[in-house]
Amino acid sequence: MSKTDNAATVILDYLNGMNRPYNAQTVFCNLQKQHGLGKTAVVRTLERLALEGKIKEKISGKQKIYFADQAQFKDVSIADLRKIDDQISGFTAELQSLSSINKQLSAELKELNKTPTTDQVVAEIQELKEECARNRARLETIKSAGDHVPPEERERVCKERDVYVKEWRKRKRLASDMIDAILEGYPKSKKELLEEIGIETDEDHHVVIPDK
Repeated sequence: MSKTDNAATVILDYLNGMNRPYNAQTVFCNLQKQHGLGKTAVVRTLERLALEGKIKEKISGKQKIYFADQAQFKDVSIADLRKIDDQISGFTAELQSLSSINKQLSAELKELNKTPTTDQVVAEIQELKEECARNRARLETIKSAGDHVPPEERERVCKERDVYVKEWRKRKRLASDMIDAILEGYPKSKKELLEEIGIETDEDHHVVIPDK
């Protein structure tokens, strides 16, 4: 099959399949990438197909419009048109429903993306555990010093203790919020989650945050 015949076959099949009017530029844009048709070849082929009576040509203003010969298609009854309209209505309703679901899922995904990952939660908890261990060691050192601690040092340490206790409460609340966020999509219990990612709570070590 020559390039000319191939172009004619491709364009004729396209117009019959789409069954809607196109100008030469639109046909070229729609077919050139897939079939490698040049603009000149498309114009000449459309004119030749119109002269041969295989497609219809209509002049609209300064441009020519081409479309499939409607004589080749069966007449569509009123009942068939109504059936098509019903199908279109059904597809439209389905599209609206899917669009609504997609919007909802997109919103949920956006919220999930804001939630810290399990690795981030584990890293944060590990950091808190290490900081608590350092603070305990320092506190024991201070306690063992007894009356040898100057008043100024004692006052400074008490102030630091207040800061650390406040930070302890804050970080414990943040860690609790992150764990609760993970549990929303976790299929098991909170206890199983903590065991799986290796988290030990204050309660596990019978530790209570001081009131003051």
